[in-house]
Amino acid sequence: MHYKLKKPNLNKIKKEEFSEALLNKKKDEIFDFVKKSNEPEYLYWDKVQYKKPMPKNIKPEILWMIIKFIRESSSLSTDIKDISDKNFKWHKLPSYEAFFHNLDLNLGGELAITKKESDIKNKQKFISRGIMEEAIASSQLEGAVTSRQVAKKMIKEGRKPRNESEQMIMNNYQTMLALEEKYRDKKMGMELLSELQGMITKNTVDGDGKIPMLRTAKDLIYVADRSNGEIYHTAPDICFVKKELKNFFKFANDGLEGDHFIHPVIKAIMLHFWLGFLHPFTDGNGRLARLLFYWYLLKHDYWAFAYLPISAIIKKSPVQYKMAYVYSEQDDNDLTYFIDYNIKKIKQAMVDFQNYVETQSKNNKEINKEVKVKYKFNERQIQVLQYFCGDPDERTNMKTHINIFQVAKMTAIKDLRELEGNGFLTAQKEGRNVFYYPTEKINELFKKK
Repeated sequence: MHYKLKKPNLNKIKKEEFSEALLNKKKDEIFDFVKKSNEPEYLYWDKVQYKKPMPKNIKPEILWMIIKFIRESSSLSTDIKDISDKNFKWHKLPSYEAFFHNLDLNLGGELAITKKESDIKNKQKFISRGIMEEAIASSQLEGAVTSRQVAKKMIKEGRKPRNESEQMIMNNYQTMLALEEKYRDKKMGMELLSELQGMITKNTVDGDGKIPMLRTAKDLIYVADRSNGEIYHTAPDICFVKKELKNFFKFANDGLEGDHFIHPVIKAIMLHFWLGFLHPFTDGNGRLARLLFYWYLLKHDYWAFAYLPISAIIKKSPVQYKMAYVYSEQDDNDLTYFIDYNIKKIKQAMVDFQNYVETQSKNNKEINKEVKVKYKFNERQIQVLQYFCGDPDERTNMKTHINIFQVAKMTAIKDLRELEGNGFLTAQKEGRNVFYYPTEKINELFKKK
């Protein structure tokens, strides 16, 4: 069963009623209602019809017609097309200018947090955290059932995946690292797209138990609700997909804009939607779509997005994420629903990250003086203490220390043994590995402050 948006019956509305409403004495009230239907949330009919306060004696259907008329008259066409060759369009909302300005100040170059010397030292830590959280959440959105805590331990300790869910997460993590190191400056094409898809689906199988690959005419792909099987999207015919991928690649390589500038973040969101809409592979499309969002922004020097695990925010509202696709596809190809949803998630991710940084900075100030003077610990060792204070049930080992801080084996051993020797960690041998667990002394250190 295919999911269909409920649409208003506009056939019963006479042209005269529409015209009279625009000339009504309540015109200002009507246009204020229209404005509030676009921001702070870009609403579809299912919410507009119940929105309060509504201008009196004006039918909801007429208000919706006015909303649609204004949206259509100010919409911008995109290069994305549906199967009937109709272009998707989007509406540049007034609040976007302020958003772009703030974004360019904070994410287009040096983040505010990197202005301090102590934060520069933490830069790699912040990036590692962001990439790790993104890899886990993006995979969980596609059905990976491993918990966040177990997944983080697997990545930090360098342990091999034990099941397909863990494999999905490890694949995503390693591919995101490779974006920065290898792929960010490469030209997008079928070869690169297939290579990235192969990396995120390595050692996994699709719904038919086969190795994920480019779809054929026989492969019918649906995006459905796992709980009831209701279909929200049917992947287009592969012939259409192959034709549109040529435009997709041109767009990704900035070859279709001409004189029409589109902000890089909007383009990255469009690539995210476009790949998800085309669904060219038998598996991995969702993860690949979100990966391309990061690829495009890193390519255009918005490197600080590596700090922001957008999928972790999306995972908190998966129904809204799904409906952002549905509204965009089923409400006259209005891509604004999807763009607006993603912009809100980016804003939230920025706030969450700044809060995280402020908390970390506060913890630094609380213990830096004592541990530096009394114990002469280095920055890495201080960060280990801070980590265990926030997660007393966690553990670490030499591999984890090496992976996070990018240090040599002997340096990692020295760091951890010094912490153990001063009573902050206790070592336990488990198989071939030695794991370090926090002691009560860490909590006592923080309680003094």
